Amino acid sequence: MSVQKKKKIRTLRRVLRVRKTLRNNLEFPKVSVFRSLKHIYAQIVDMKLGKTVVSCSSLEVPTTGSKKEVARSIGLELAKRAKEQGINTVIFDRGRYLYHGRVMELSEGLREGGLKI
Repeated sequence: MSVQKKKKIRTLRRVLRVRKTLRNNLEFPKVSVFRSLKHIYAQIVDMKLGKTVVSCSSLEVPTTGSKKEVARSIGLELAKRAKEQGINTVIFDRGRYLYHGRVMELSEGLREGGLKI
């Protein structure tokens, strides 16, 4: 088996392992994270309707500094937008990414902004 195929299988297993714990909890919206090499994107999805309620990305918010600082500021902005919509508690779905670095900083920004994860 090639290295690329092994990596793809490992990533898929991680996604399924993370998301199987989220399936049973439909009462709270979830925060879905996507990160690219330059930017980070986060959105809050209503699990019952399957619709995006609030979203924020590093393309929308003008920030400077390291990628971790940008991720934290995105978390703060997303928390502010969620509070305006009346969302106080969310489930954090890190997807295929490890809870480390930018993903961790984004969740810390959400907590600083007042959301309960």
